[in-house]
Amino acid sequence: MKIILATTNKGKTAEIRSLLSGCGVEIISLADLSAVQLPEETGETFPDNAIAKARFVSERFGAGALADDSGLEVDALGGRPGVRSARYAGEGAGDEANYTKLLADMEGVPKGARAARFRCAIALVMPGGATMTFEGALDGEIAFSPSGANGFGYDPVFFIPEKGRTAAELTPDEKNAISHRGRALVRLKAWFALRHKLT
Repeated sequence: MKIILATTNKGKTAEIRSLLSGCGVEIISLADLSAVQLPEETGETFPDNAIAKARFVSERFGAGALADDSGLEVDALGGRPGVRSARYAGEGAGDEANYTKLLADMEGVPKGARAARFRCAIALVMPGGATMTFEGALDGEIAFSPSGANGFGYDPVFFIPEKGRTAAELTPDEKNAISHRGRALVRLKAWFALRHKLT
């Protein structure tokens, strides 16, 4: 089965392809297709945004589509940046600008009060409109400075106590085994396996 992934983000595409390998699904990125502008993320929740993107791509190409919306929730900031994680430092801001703003906003917040979590919602929309969502989360805390060269997004400043490292210091396999997106995709992969078994 071919599923179109509603992103052109190479890091995210590689991560999802790796996590869904072996379940009989071929993932096609929007980067492999004609240019298409995804709808703005105006939803109040991660599932809202994921569903809107997947539905748009499914209807545009007449195929199954997969989209995720994920972000960082920081307790000391009242849950921000949340659904605005990718745009925290402004529209078009890059990863470094976003996590630099986050560190500035967290200045003065002591160790022990820097709890945060990555949260992910994945939506699968099939031709005809059938829609499913799968969610996952990863708890951690905000580091005082960036560390590590792997990953993307806020990974360099997201410290995982049980690993003793930031998400950007983990290998791709280590990260995939525990990440918010990985946990959501495990649920999706189980759904694909059950669907395959029933057909």
